[in-house]
Amino acid sequence: MPDPMQNAPLLPPAPRGEPVPYTVLLINPFYAKDIHASFGKHVLTPSLALTSLAGATPAPWTVRFWDENLLQGAPPSDEVPQVVGITVHLTFAKRAYELAAWYRARGSIVVLGGLHALSCPDEVAEHCDAMAIGNGVPIWPKILSDIEHGKLERRYHAEYRNYASDPAPDRSVLPRWGFLTPASLIATQGCHNRCDFCYLATGDTRIKYQMRTAQQVADEFAATGAPYGVFVDNNLGSNRRYLRELCAALRPLNKIWSAAVTLDVSDDPSLVRDMALAGCTGVFIGFESLTDDNIRLAGKRSPRAEDYAARIQLFHANGIQVNGSFVLGFDQDRPDAFEKLANFIEEQRLECATFHILTPYPNTPLFVRMERQNRILHRDWSLYDTAHCVFRPKHMTPEQLEAGYEWIYQRLFSLRSIWARRPRQASAVLPYLGMALLYKRSNWLWKLLIRHRLTHVVWAPLVHATRLRHLRYRKRLEKEPSVPGPLVWPIRPSV
Repeated sequence: MPDPMQNAPLLPPAPRGEPVPYTVLLINPFYAKDIHASFGKHVLTPSLALTSLAGATPAPWTVRFWDENLLQGAPPSDEVPQVVGITVHLTFAKRAYELAAWYRARGSIVVLGGLHALSCPDEVAEHCDAMAIGNGVPIWPKILSDIEHGKLERRYHAEYRNYASDPAPDRSVLPRWGFLTPASLIATQGCHNRCDFCYLATGDTRIKYQMRTAQQVADEFAATGAPYGVFVDNNLGSNRRYLRELCAALRPLNKIWSAAVTLDVSDDPSLVRDMALAGCTGVFIGFESLTDDNIRLAGKRSPRAEDYAARIQLFHANGIQVNGSFVLGFDQDRPDAFEKLANFIEEQRLECATFHILTPYPNTPLFVRMERQNRILHRDWSLYDTAHCVFRPKHMTPEQLEAGYEWIYQRLFSLRSIWARRPRQASAVLPYLGMALLYKRSNWLWKLLIRHRLTHVVWAPLVHATRLRHLRYRKRLEKEPSVPGPLVWPIRPSV
């Protein structure tokens, strides 16, 4: 049998039918899973882009949602929707085009959007009836209105403005059994960095850092009814004053949450403490590299690598786990970089680490520079997944880079390394071991949980237990007169 984590479900024959008026089907296409990473992270939260479109859909339109990564087979064929909206990323662009052709053959109007429409609009336009470029939420009602009146345009452009006025996502369309938590949240847009490898640096894209009101975000989180939320912001801490306001609004909810922030939020130790008291149990931080020259060449403003250890200790001192994200294959990286990085992660006891092979996304400064240097190996977008080397590294071969990527995942998720990175606090060891073992070493189990609709059922008790444990920890932290543990002073100039 084909591996359901590696092969998209087969599409049945597509006889043309009569579309049902005022019906919309929103699809998150299948993509092959990296066998070195955790299968569980793919069902952590639902697509916020599609639930946001559902929230922006006006009456009398009705919406259905389908995520092929929930392993329930091909999208429904019991009726022909009038409109099919598909989000497109470069790694699953081919699958998105297959779905688009399948539904167009059945008589549906297909609208494509997403990051790939932003970076490769001409390519995407060939496979749809209409395309949304940019933030699709504010222009979605206009697209549907134009369809109603028979004046659909080929391209719709939307700038990233007035973000706070976007309607809240409609999570009622989601299968509650499919995700660890339905509470995928977003409070801000944009980032103060413009790293040359990041999709936010695509072409002339300029996304002003915008914030929804803190109370608006807290109310939305409360309305989900979920005990755990995941902020999918590119950088929740770009504006520290706002992050402090958000923490004040979230604190009364007595929920737990995690978010991506840049390491410089630790410039202010009291802010890290506020995050912990507001329910933050984990942060995803893009350290990127242990070499300052790599950070500088990428165009990222970041604390110096020699300060990483003290800043990690600050998060740990406040009961916040750190998932460190590292990019492999920068121009200053050599074959010994993998072992040095693995040793650093174990020495600092990072609870989790995520690795990405440097990938020049289309139309980013990195892609333009490497193309000019004749270092791009091919344009098979399905392999631009940060698990394959698609360019010519400077100090190693593509094969060495891919082998190093595989090796470091095997090293960090070995039982020896998991044990070496256990927390120093004895009471935190068992919860950490449960998380670490389930994250990567239980990929065989994730297949069963996802396919048999058990993801939420199995994880819910663990999430509730984690929340209760964190509430007890917060009571102890509140009694502390100041942030415990070493502080990050003096702060050296950033890279």
